[in-house]
Amino acid sequence: MTAPGDPTDTSAVRLTTGLPETVLPAEPEDLRRTLAEALDQPGERRRHAVSDVVRADPRSLEAWAALGSLARDDVEAYACFRVGYHRGLDALRGSGWKGSGLVRWSHAENRGFLRCLDGLRSSAGAIGEHAEEERCAQFLRQLDPAWRPDRTGYPV
Repeated sequence: MTAPGDPTDTSAVRLTTGLPETVLPAEPEDLRRTLAEALDQPGERRRHAVSDVVRADPRSLEAWAALGSLARDDVEAYACFRVGYHRGLDALRGSGWKGSGLVRWSHAENRGFLRCLDGLRSSAGAIGEHAEEERCAQFLRQLDPAWRPDRTGYPV
């Protein structure tokens, strides 16, 4: 038998102060620097340079979000944001997320995922997938009740 308050006591009720919050690991500094350099490229070279960043590290949520924002059309944007969104769900699960709880914009580490989800929302609407557009909007509000879509853009 365990004593009250013993951390191995599985019968104890543990109270929390609210929804759990997940913060993704920071992307490596060299990747962030390479992405920033790619985004500084002029015109069409920018998209190719960002594509090279994705190719070098396909787990980079920031790179997928940037590539989606530079897409040549709505279908290409949808595809990029969808890949980034699914990569982000994998990253969240790897960080302990259990399918619910907060993933706030206020943590810079979460912004790549939130940009992908918001880009998926926007591009779904652009191709007529309005039910998915609304699901994504609802998911964004669940993840961060203070969500504002005007925060997510990259300079194009």
